[in-house]
Amino acid sequence: MTIKQTIKHYANELKDITHIPQKEVQILILHLLDKNVIWLHLNDNIEFEYENELKKLIAKRKTHYPLEYLIGKVSFYGETFFCEEGVLIARPETEILVEKAHEILKELKKPRVIEIGTGSGIISVMLALLIEDIEIVAVDINDKALQLAKKNAIKHKVEHKITFLHSNLFENVEAEFDMCVSNPPYIADDYELPHNVKYEPSNALFGGKVGDELLKNIIDESIKRKIKYLLCEMGYDQKQPLEKYFEQYSVKKLEFYKDYEGFDRGFEAMLF
Repeated sequence: MTIKQTIKHYANELKDITHIPQKEVQILILHLLDKNVIWLHLNDNIEFEYENELKKLIAKRKTHYPLEYLIGKVSFYGETFFCEEGVLIARPETEILVEKAHEILKELKKPRVIEIGTGSGIISVMLALLIEDIEIVAVDINDKALQLAKKNAIKHKVEHKITFLHSNLFENVEAEFDMCVSNPPYIADDYELPHNVKYEPSNALFGGKVGDELLKNIIDESIKRKIKYLLCEMGYDQKQPLEKYFEQYSVKKLEFYKDYEGFDRGFEAMLF
């Protein structure tokens, strides 16, 4: 079969797994050929020689195994990052968190930032790319995540701006910071995950019995440490309880924002 015929044939096998089956088969083929979309459009009538390899990838994808783990990469904020099993996959809505942090940080001189729960490092790496004189401490309790984050920092040539540290939240951190940014686990422990998300690490997803326990811990600790700015991603149903939780503190500013689908997704606070 030609590449074009192969895409059409195998897209049918993924129609119950994804809303973009043809696009996903195309991505898998490009991964196997190590080519880009422009090359594909110019060469889709040539014979496809990796059908056996493609079959194996399609079979695994049919179990709802994430596409990003299959190809080992994810696109975020216009850049490509390494991605691997055992580390949370970056979501498009986290780009909003990066944008909001960038808007604040670009006005500061030599800003110091701590990222709680860095995962694959995408937030810290993007901020390091966007802000020239930034210093970042990125922490996580997952050693595999820290290794991947370092790999992504090296790929994007910003490893000199970021210190990666094994730490449970702020536990092993002593320095002072202008900003704390975090996309922490915020799903309630008893929530039934979709099939594809079940392949991702549970300690990067579940935030406690209610779900917002880690967020509240981060709020408390940021105020205790006198960090001026706090920006966090959160669950779609956590705006009201977090608003109420902030009432015990006299923060200067608190704003919640929505994601691309219109759901409440995060907040930015000026604590002092």
